Amino acid sequence: MLHEPVTAQAIQRRLEAHLNSKNLRVVDESAEHAGHVGANDSLSGTHFRVKIAANVFLTQNRVQRHRIVYDAVQDFMEMGLHALAIEILQDWPNA
Repeated sequence: MLHEPVTAQAIQRRLEAHLNSKNLRVVDESAEHAGHVGANDSLSGTHFRVKIAANVFLTQNRVQRHRIVYDAVQDFMEMGLHALAIEILQDWPNA
């Protein structure tokens, strides 16, 4: 994997490429975790929330779904991504 900074955009590009999903939203929640374990001085790049719907998840259980996401971003974990909240959606909400 190429090493690029840990950003919401980088995580989104990675997950789109690995999971073939356009139904994806990645939000950097790092600033909300200031002072918590894993936070850094820049208040970015450490805590993210992923909302995703993808066909690859249809036949997987919850643990398998999360493992697929974590495997796709493993190198980001090694670069300082501390927490990833994952919401697997069955259907993408309108709006």
